[in-house]
Amino acid sequence: MKIAILLLLASFVLLLLQGCTLKNVKPWEKGLLAHERMKVDGGNALFTKFSKHIYFSKEASKGGGGVAGGGCGCN
Repeated sequence: MKIAILLLLASFVLLLLQGCTLKNVKPWEKGLLAHERMKVDGGNALFTKFSKHIYFSKEASKGGGGVAGGGCGCN
């Protein structure tokens, strides 16, 4: 019985480790990975707005998400 449990546990660990392989991304695959839906928020506007609200609440600042200037007013 102990051997069966040990073999089952070993096979489970091997299955988990198979997902941790390294794969080089080919140049023609980078276009697919650059899509908006591949970002953390997946292109969801509501999630983006919520994430920015949390960030600015923690940082006690507003703005600075664009190209020009920061939230402190020192452009």
